[in-house]
Order: sequence, then structure tokens, then C-alpha cells
Amino acid sequence: MIFFDRVSKIYPDTSVAVQNVTLTIEPEEFVSIVGQSGAGKTTLLKMLLAEEKPSEGQVFYESTDIHTLKKQEINDYRRKIGMVFQDFRLLPDKTIFENIAFTMEAAGRSDEEIQSDVPYVLELVDLSAKIWNFPHELSGGEKQRVAIARALVNQPDIIIADEPTGNLDPENTYDVVQILKKINDLGTTVILTTHNQGVIDSLNKRVIAMDKGRIIRDDKEGKYFI
Repeated sequence: MIFFDRVSKIYPDTSVAVQNVTLTIEPEEFVSIVGQSGAGKTTLLKMLLAEEKPSEGQVFYESTDIHTLKKQEINDYRRKIGMVFQDFRLLPDKTIFENIAFTMEAAGRSDEEIQSDVPYVLELVDLSAKIWNFPHELSGGEKQRVAIARALVNQPDIIIADEPTGNLDPENTYDVVQILKKINDLGTTVILTTHNQGVIDSLNKRVIAMDKGRIIRDDKEGKYFI
């Protein structure tokens, strides 16, 4: 599904963010990418999202080099990817229903789809009772579950969770990880970046470790390693 073919990213100040990375991620995999700040994780994700272009090499989604896509094609491609961030990025003046519906409206989904799909994804993340609450009425863990529901509602092929538990306590971290595992079990590819050793060790899934822009370890059922 995803293939990085000898990809490097060198910025104008000659700093090397990613160096000669070759990487395949198969459909329905759960992959964690770990590494210290500056290891290249974020740059790798930005190239997958077509927000940054490689200096060398190619990034493929299925059989398409995504960096040859035109602007509208890139927009269509990005709809195949749901993003979950550390800082939630919810709209404070909209209810939980409206936050998720807004994402569906932007993708051109119908009112009927919105009315049926928003309750469904909130049930999936165990937040049906909070559908008419505002973000300020939720805990941090609940906000992150809303963010996951929002990322999932347009039925993406891939969920990218970039440090999704960075602001959460251990109990909420556990809940979020269990939801990501459930999403993966339902057939969605999950790419997780995290510094949380406990999260990685509890997953027993594939772990890719990066350092100074290179992949230094890739374990099929790995533990946290830097």
C-alpha cells in the first residue's frame, strides 16, 4: 500500500531530515514509528501526506507516486488518510456532533450520511452520551476520542496518529490505544508515532525506530528501542 523508495529529505540549510529510507507498509498493518525529536518521524509523515517533497527518491501509495499528483488529486488522496494529533484540534464553539459533521461536510458527504455516521463513530469510541456537549465540557481523553472519531468518519484507508497520547494520563492513554487497535482490527491501516515506551511494549506490533533520519531497526513484533 505505502512504499518509500530510497527517500531522502535535505532542507536548504543542508540539514538532513530523512536519509535513504526504504520502507513498505502493507494494508491493515499497525506500525509504530519511534525516535527522539529530530529523528525524522515528522518529516516522513509530511512526505506521506504530500506536504513535503523528497529531495531524492519516491513515495508511493498503491502504484502512484504521490508527488506527481496535481493539486485536486492530492486533495482526493488526502481524503484516504485520517489524522489524529496530540493537541486534539477541535473547534471550541461547535458541539461534538458538529465537529465531526464539519469534517464530513468538507468531504461533500450528504446530510443523511452525516445523521447516520456521526452517531456510529461516536459509539465506536464510546462517546455516544457526549454527542451534544462542547469540547470544554470533555476531559482530555474524551477530546482525543472525539478527534479519533473525526479522523475515522470519512472511512479512510489509513489513520495517522501523531503522538496521540502525549497529553494524556495512563488511564486515558490505555483507552486511546485500545480504540486504535479496534480500528486496526476493523481493517484500517494505523501508523502511530509516540515516545511512550509503555504504549509500544503493550501493542506487540511492528516497530520502526529512527535516528538521525535513518531507520535503525524494524521489528515485526517489537518493543520500544532507541
